[in-house]
Amino acid sequence: MTQIARRTFLVAVVVAPISSVAFAADALPDSRFVGFAETVNDFEIKSGQLALTKSSNELVRGYAARAIAEHTAAAQSLSRNRSEAGVSMAPDEDVRRIAEDAMVRLNSFGGAEFDSAFAAAQLRVQAATVAQYGAYSQNGQSGPLRRYAQEMLPKQESFLEYARRLAMR
Repeated sequence: MTQIARRTFLVAVVVAPISSVAFAADALPDSRFVGFAETVNDFEIKSGQLALTKSSNELVRGYAARAIAEHTAAAQSLSRNRSEAGVSMAPDEDVRRIAEDAMVRLNSFGGAEFDSAFAAAQLRVQAATVAQYGAYSQNGQSGPLRRYAQEMLPKQESFLEYARRLAMR
């Protein structure tokens, strides 16, 4: 399979399941939103660290460095807002499974295959994140967590756009 065909296939496989997530998200209950956000932040940090060790592509490395910095700060902000809201964390199994599967795949690739898989994973996670942060920022029950979602949504939209550019290169 040629490099272009492989990248096109990866993008098609990843984007197809996104369409239902990206446009029809209901706000999660508070504790599951916290679990969702924690999983996203952890995934972005861990996958970013992996990209810095496995990729030589400057666009991928730039995305990874930015993701590590911004999601480390986001994790701290989420912790503060969660404490203020008095909400416990309940894992969101859907996003946890997506993140775990993506990390397994990313660990198995190197070079250009890693870069394509990284872009596809980021596209999938960011589409789900934008959908959920958008829904929670409008309909979430907890004021501090809704504020967190509202603050993070523009940053996640920017990451989604960056992931789209990575996937199409």
